Amino acid sequence: MSYEELLKKGLESLPKKTKATERFVMPVAKVQKAGARTVITNFNEVAAALRREPAHLLKILLKELATKGDMDRGGRLVVLGRFPEDLVNKKIDIYVKNYVLCPECNKPDTKLVKEGRYTFLVCEACGAKHPLP
Repeated sequence: MSYEELLKKGLESLPKKTKATERFVMPVAKVQKAGARTVITNFNEVAAALRREPAHLLKILLKELATKGDMDRGGRLVVLGRFPEDLVNKKIDIYVKNYVLCPECNKPDTKLVKEGRYTFLVCEACGAKHPLP
């Protein structure tokens, strides 16, 4: 058999429709307002879905919101100030783009690796390594 015949036979054996499904679903923060504070009730679940330490997500999120905040025992984040849910989720999206998704292949299979005083985003899918700010 020639190459063209083998290729034609291989293409015919492929399924007609391929269904593209995204395996990474962006976590959505659940926000409640409590007086002059904002409470993110599922903060630990968001960090777990992103495969990041809650302390790292906390540090970056508080920096993005330009405020103070503390974790409580129930896995909630209590932030000083009133922030709408869409703003908090927008800041989490920024975190995902900068600290979770690989800049090369755009997959979430990454980990943070500290080498000396530098932190790198290392992709487990494609092997890319990028320095973080």
